[in-house]
Amino acid sequence: MTVDGLIAGLLNHYITNGKRSLKWVKIKVNKHLLPYFAGKRAHEVSTADIQAFTKQRQEAGASNGEINRELALLKRSYNLALQADLITKKPYIPLLQERNVRHGFFELREFEAVLAHLPEALRPPMSFAYYTGWRIASEILKLTWSQVDLETGTVRLEAHTTKNDDARPIYLPQLLVDLLDQQWQQHLSHYPTCPHVFHRSGKPIISYAKDWKKAVTDAGLVGKIPHDFRRTAVRNLVRAGVPERVAMTITGHKTRSVFERYNIVSDGDLKEAVRKLENTIANSTATTLATHPTSLPTNPLN
Repeated sequence: MTVDGLIAGLLNHYITNGKRSLKWVKIKVNKHLLPYFAGKRAHEVSTADIQAFTKQRQEAGASNGEINRELALLKRSYNLALQADLITKKPYIPLLQERNVRHGFFELREFEAVLAHLPEALRPPMSFAYYTGWRIASEILKLTWSQVDLETGTVRLEAHTTKNDDARPIYLPQLLVDLLDQQWQQHLSHYPTCPHVFHRSGKPIISYAKDWKKAVTDAGLVGKIPHDFRRTAVRNLVRAGVPERVAMTITGHKTRSVFERYNIVSDGDLKEAVRKLENTIANSTATTLATHPTSLPTNPLN
């Protein structure tokens, strides 16, 4: 069994399971993995070979994140072959530390500033993204009325529409129920044949990059990207005291590691923590003074 055979098995796995990322995977394996590993016997590839590949990709200017995605595909190829009893061992494939993970998120005032500069058709889906953290292109813009139940205030994401292929029934806050109700009234009166909840004059929203770029520029927030809404939603849910497992279900995060990466701590969070600490100290001091008037120094922190 050669590495070529392993990668053929990987591509077949993506094809038979209808993975939407197949096109991206083909580019990665054909452009980077196969040129380096083609013809090598799977059992003969060592960790040293993996590290040599990593070094070559770094010298070519690839980021640690890009290299890790490629190594993850190679590792997946080996795992699939092991499961099928095509090979009996695999090399250790070390990943690189990634320091380029984005930490952007939106404070409410920033979100409102961008929203004010967006075209009217984009305001509802972007508002939905801000509060739920759902993926805009694959989950929000593809949302149809057959997935919405306004009476119960729920929306169901079907398995084939989500990145991790898990169906998710979600109860919505009243603010979003009202937003969907407005969309429904518009649907009934103007676009009864359009199945999409969010649209441009009855047509699916395919691209919004140009409108987004103009809006963040006009709002003085250049560099903000729509994906920042996912980090924002995670942070807001955690702040609100929503249990982690429930929050992960709402936002569609399958692994805790990614969820934690999105749970961003802001400067405001740190200030709020200090405020809570000060209140705790003050309350503790007041209680102690009430029960033991002479037991504390003037400054309770000394």
